[in-house]
Amino acid sequence: MYPLFIVLNFRRWRNIKELQINEQIREREVRLIDVDGGQVGVVPIKKAIDMAYDKKLDLVKVAPNAKPPVCRIMDYGKYKYEMAKKEKEAKKNQKVINVKEIRLSPSIEDHDLNVKARQAIGFLKDGDKVKVSVRFRGREMGHKDMGREVLGKFTEIVSEVGAVDKKPRMEGRNMVMFLVPKTE
Repeated sequence: MYPLFIVLNFRRWRNIKELQINEQIREREVRLIDVDGGQVGVVPIKKAIDMAYDKKLDLVKVAPNAKPPVCRIMDYGKYKYEMAKKEKEAKKNQKVINVKEIRLSPSIEDHDLNVKARQAIGFLKDGDKVKVSVRFRGREMGHKDMGREVLGKFTEIVSEVGAVDKKPRMEGRNMVMFLVPKTE
């Protein structure tokens, strides 16, 4: 079994693409970039690895598709740590938008509509999208205008906090509309 710190480090860095380092590089010649970013030129792989070991660093293949492949002398552990840190920072700044659904019927009463609208207002204030659907059953399919009226009333009630993202349209037996939070 592997020691715990190796397993934890693997989990932290598994999303970072693995690059070939040192003896994993199989090409005969590589274009070498020094620690400072200066180009050394095209050198045999053995000489490049020796130069990296002399500086107590790693030889990392950074552009495998180039002809010849581009390798850089760097501290690979430090590089992976920096990449993991950047990835974590990007994930932290990401905003996840959820879609909440509210179902109505074409013959909904005003009080029930207001209750559903208050729910939608709460979702919109939290920054979520709201999918409002009116479900038609049986003979109600002949009265799609009633569903459109219900969605119109619903839009008026939530107009202070939300705006229509996608206008009402039919999807099978449901009339669907999407609302998004208003940005001030």
